[in-house]
Amino acid sequence: MSTDTDTEAAATSQQTLRVFSTLSAALAAGYGVLFTMGGDYRDEYGISETTFGLIIGIGFLLSFFAQVMIGPYGDRGYARFMVFGGSLLNAAGLLMMGFGTTATVIIAGRVISGLAIGAAGPAIKRFVVVGSGANLGRNLGRLFSADVFGFALGPVISAILVGPFGIASPFIVIAAATIVLVLLSMRLPLDDDAAAIPDRKRFAFDLLRYRPFAGAVMLGVAAFVMIGTFDALWDLVHTDLGTAEWMANLGIALFAIPLVLLGPTAGRLAQRIGPFIVGAAGMLAAIVFFGIYGALTVGGAIFAVTMVHAVSDGLTFAASGVAVGMTAPEERQSGAQGVLGGMQSLGAGIMAPIAGWLYETHGQKTTYWVSGGIIFMLVVGGLVLARPAIRLKG
Repeated sequence: MSTDTDTEAAATSQQTLRVFSTLSAALAAGYGVLFTMGGDYRDEYGISETTFGLIIGIGFLLSFFAQVMIGPYGDRGYARFMVFGGSLLNAAGLLMMGFGTTATVIIAGRVISGLAIGAAGPAIKRFVVVGSGANLGRNLGRLFSADVFGFALGPVISAILVGPFGIASPFIVIAAATIVLVLLSMRLPLDDDAAAIPDRKRFAFDLLRYRPFAGAVMLGVAAFVMIGTFDALWDLVHTDLGTAEWMANLGIALFAIPLVLLGPTAGRLAQRIGPFIVGAAGMLAAIVFFGIYGALTVGGAIFAVTMVHAVSDGLTFAASGVAVGMTAPEERQSGAQGVLGGMQSLGAGIMAPIAGWLYETHGQKTTYWVSGGIIFMLVVGGLVLARPAIRLKG
């Protein structure tokens, strides 16, 4: 009887993971589409590059606030509502960005989308973490793979649809897919009980008083400081080095492939060896790669090194999420994942303009090496904080 119950629970957990991974990919795909729209918005509606930068940036900022302020409500019995309501609001925001012809409407859509994704994301992770049991690392790795896949799929959808069907078409497709996935997820038997929580905190920042959790968040921020730098510099560096356009464009898509394929393996690796050890090793490797990027003066060589870097990140990038899942109490996973995601968004959002300024004023080598130094300090700080649990594994 117990075996039948365990088998049924495992099947339900896998169904939940599949549906929520697909829903998470759809949320990320909306981001991916938007990033390709700068030229279309400028040419069709006269929206400047500066305004488009504001549209991108405001979404990250609002996602940060939503994850840290709304995220904890997922631990109080509202996780189901946050997933469904946030996803549907995101669909509305996507349609506003698709059909809007003025900066005001598009920014409003981006505001709605940023808040909605910031609310839905931590709640999705909560359901996955709580239902994972011994498969925590693998399942978080799969969810991470879905996010990366969705983000990489967005530009592909945009490239296929915008030309023949117009700017609104990719937003319509992703909004429709999101609504269908919400309807499917509403049928899942989700455990959203918060009655056992003795102390419901308004926010989840109190978790940072627990040093291993704070260390896990710091490692996660280090990873997104790397992303903020990498994304800000990729096009600029390759343009200035005269890299072939096809190579520069292909690089981002190819970089995502190992992250998608190796996500579950990365999660299992982090759980087996220890998320702090795996995460720190991945970031130290990234620092070496940043040092190489700073020294290289041929775009093709940077492209080749980037492919090796992608495999390294693919094997280690999920570690900070696993560390948070293992160090935060189960009943506070939504708030904990919200703090991690919010701080990561903030780290990338702050580092990207800093990297751009460093590149403009001091050049390629200085920017990559200074960024590597910042990442190193964050890794060391994270390991110092996590020292009581640095060999934690499960």
